Amino acid sequence: KQAEKAVHQKKEQSKTKCRKARRRHINLVAEFNRRQRKNIWLETHIWHAKRFHMVKKWGYCLGDSPTEKSYRACYRAMTKHCLLQDLSYYCCLELTGKENELLKQLARLCSIDTGLTFEEAYCLSGRFEGSLSLYRADRYPDDMLGPVTFIWKPKDGSEKRWLWIWMHPALKQDILRELKAVFQCSEPEEICIPEPVTSVQEEKQMDDVLSLGKKRKKEDKEGEKAVPVKKIIGDGTRDPFQSYSWISLSTGIVISDRTMEILRYRLIGPLSHSVLTETLKAASLQTV
Repeated sequence: KQAEKAVHQKKEQSKTKCRKARRRHINLVAEFNRRQRKNIWLETHIWHAKRFHMVKKWGYCLGDSPTEKSYRACYRAMTKHCLLQDLSYYCCLELTGKENELLKQLARLCSIDTGLTFEEAYCLSGRFEGSLSLYRADRYPDDMLGPVTFIWKPKDGSEKRWLWIWMHPALKQDILRELKAVFQCSEPEEICIPEPVTSVQEEKQMDDVLSLGKKRKKEDKEGEKAVPVKKIIGDGTRDPFQSYSWISLSTGIVISDRTMEILRYRLIGPLSHSVLTETLKAASLQTV
């Protein structure tokens, strides 16, 4: 009797877990969001998960080493073709405000003795990306925060400038805390934070997936009109319910956390520019 009961339960389980229902887009997104509660996935996670050993670091799930012996293939791509790396787990902080106010306070975080600064002419124009080491305000050569890269948005004729600073996720909290102190951005800007998928919603959707065994034909028609599940907002270094933008009431400088909002890819190899020119197409200008 126990054997018959086990076989009966196995058959019932196989009926409820219909693969077609599990693979429907709305159910996949709900399942993927549930699995990202602790470690956020990059946009290329599915591709890497099929080919790499994954590790959990800095709040992300990252590809560590390939499952196949592809070192020679990677080296060949770097030397003769093009190799792409997903660096979207690097954190991005956006600073907006008047150029002179930005440069005045940023000068306290770096030194000309270590190389270029945020005021370097060819970087300030927005044509090239720069790199430097940040220190705590007025503490050089002590209290180093870490290396960062930065790029200015090209000038558009107005006094307002945009600056993006990229850093390793392990350095983000210390650098963000120092930037907020230097620019006196203690007041959070009034923003609307989208609500992520709650655990109750996810559990209800997963229950619907498991109950599709008996009436999946009926639900297939309704599933086409179903509203897609919201993607989880936030990243591995930020809680989705925390503020991600701060403003200085005295200078008007705004600091925004753009991590996982701006994706970053690195192309290595002699054919990198060829790949970019073939992939990216310039948009046609529309004048009013």
